[in-house]
Amino acid sequence: MRIVKSGLLGLALLALAGPALAEDKLIIGNEGTYPPFSMVTADGQLTGVEPDLTREMCTRMKVTCEFAVMDFKALIPSLLQNKVDVVASQVTPTPERKEKALFSVPVVYNPDIFVTRKDKTYEFTVAGLKGVRIGVQRGSAMATYITAQFGDAPVISLYDNPDQIRLDLLAGRIDMTYGAKLNWTAELIDKPEGKDYTLAGGDHWSGDMSIPEDQRGSSWIVRKGEDALLARMDEAIKSMIADCTFTQIRKKYLSAPIVAGEAACVKAG
Repeated sequence: MRIVKSGLLGLALLALAGPALAEDKLIIGNEGTYPPFSMVTADGQLTGVEPDLTREMCTRMKVTCEFAVMDFKALIPSLLQNKVDVVASQVTPTPERKEKALFSVPVVYNPDIFVTRKDKTYEFTVAGLKGVRIGVQRGSAMATYITAQFGDAPVISLYDNPDQIRLDLLAGRIDMTYGAKLNWTAELIDKPEGKDYTLAGGDHWSGDMSIPEDQRGSSWIVRKGEDALLARMDEAIKSMIADCTFTQIRKKYLSAPIVAGEAACVKAG
């Protein structure tokens, strides 16, 4: 039997979704600290948009899926080291990542945006952000984007997960963050503690700029060479979107659609 190595949370969470045959088992890497897309409940259960969608995908693929929860920065290395078979924790396609892994059809379009205090005004230029303290997630496309766009003008702090960023933002230890719009809206802006904060700077795409705008989005990934596995995943995901199961699952956590394919389901109510 394959040994599952978990990361920061020190746990592996099972999601039974089919016959427990060795050749029909997938180890799924997930962050577990990215609400509402993934989080671990007080009793140790992995939940959220992506774990629930993954379980449904596994059911349709007729495979057993077992989750390994770890920091985001460890997910892609774990995939490349054969410790997990799939990373199902919205990965933005960048040129560097596309050289290492195969990307599924998009499972979410979640543009990036700055989050600042309402009583502060910034110009989002190299000069305007000089000396400004920006918190971003370690190993993320957002961290790469900020460095590429603004160089060493801002003071960049790297964090293992968004919870740490939020705590330092609220405590005034950083001036702003740059991250996924849907997450920061749900986990800060729409909550009482976020009353003094706002989204700023407009929507940004931190991924591969060569991807046409209408095809952009974050995906799940597998190793290069796993084309057959990717095809099965894509087939399952597309069928979930087409029969509105994707939308039903998403609605448990988010009110707005996260992929363009949901349009027909939203219209149908």
